[in-house]
Amino acid sequence: MAASAPRTSAPSRGGGEAPWGEPVRRAPGRGRSRDEIGWVKAHGGAGATSLAEALGGVDVGARWPEPARGEPRRILLVGRTSARGLRAVSQALGALRDGKAPQGIDLLGVVLVADAPGRLPLGLLRRIRVVRSVARVQRVPWIPAWRVGGRPARLPRQLSVLADLVGADGEGTDA
Repeated sequence: MAASAPRTSAPSRGGGEAPWGEPVRRAPGRGRSRDEIGWVKAHGGAGATSLAEALGGVDVGARWPEPARGEPRRILLVGRTSARGLRAVSQALGALRDGKAPQGIDLLGVVLVADAPGRLPLGLLRRIRVVRSVARVQRVPWIPAWRVGGRPARLPRQLSVLADLVGADGEGTDA
């Protein structure tokens, strides 16, 4: 992540969501376990819900989980490969670095979901390189079925690393 001027407050998340570092108070996690993986979306439409449905784990939403309240402590931060998505991921990583997340959070990595089919422009690849310099990054290719709310017949092989992290059995992924 490139160095920037220190912020006096966390960036606004937009869309009525709480800024990073200010967890939204919700009812205690129903049936959630601290040992599960939490999918934390860096922005709306990141793909966290689709990943949680496909691989398991808990879709925490656009907030930090609270391990002290029984929510997952191990998280994967999810964002799209668009400029907006990468900016949101960088802001979330900055908030985590600045201690604006509850104690006990363990970032396992960043999951970048393709925002469109095809190759990324060089400028976006450079941004991914910067993110990769501070966190483990796993890229998820474009999955057409997710765009229309469907489920793919088989998940791409690139998801096998994530399936292992989450503890999914790996069935349904291309080998």
